[in-house]
Formats: sequence, structure tokens, C-alpha cells
Amino acid sequence: MITPAFAQSGAASPGGSDMLLQFLPFILIFVIMYFLILRPQQRRAKAHQELVKNLRRGDTVITSGGLIGRVTKVVDDSPEVEVEIADNVRVRIVRSMVTEVRSKAEPVKA
Repeated sequence: MITPAFAQSGAASPGGSDMLLQFLPFILIFVIMYFLILRPQQRRAKAHQELVKNLRRGDTVITSGGLIGRVTKVVDDSPEVEVEIADNVRVRIVRSMVTEVRSKAEPVKA
């Protein structure tokens, strides 16, 4: 007559709404994670790319290693910048390692 599997499945409902209710907590968790973690991370990455792109000679920068120095040479198509960390001590660093610009240089007068 009625099999145990058919009796347990709830013959009145086809099961589509049950599936949605089961996935609803996962969907809510993903939405919350997007707004609390992923979206701010994307904003920070975009701001960092803009900061690195706008580096100019004379800017005082802080590197990810904690060095503070002044940018002495910037080549637009190069991934490196030259930073003076002490008198006559210059190092080349990768642009993406600059984490903060402390003071902006004044624009170069043409």
C-alpha cells in the first residue's frame, strides 16, 4: 500500500520548499560574509592600488617591512621605486610593498 519512504517524505508537499528552507541559512551566511569581509577587502585593495599608482618623487612612505623613507626615483612602467632611507642610502623596493604615504610631495613646477 504505502511504502515507508513515501510516508516519511510528506506526500502533501513536493519537497521544493523544504530544500529552500535548508539552504536559507547558508545563503544568509554568505550574504553577511560578503558585506562584512569581502566588500571591505575589495575597497582596501582598490585604495591601495590607487595609492601605489599615485606615488611621486618626494613622497614620504612606509613600507610593509616598517622602513620609512623618501621616494627618490619613480618610473611609471616599472614595478620598482627607489627610496632613500638615510642620507645617501637608497634601496629599490617593489611598489606594492608601500603600505602608506605619510606626506605627499608638492607638485613639480614645470
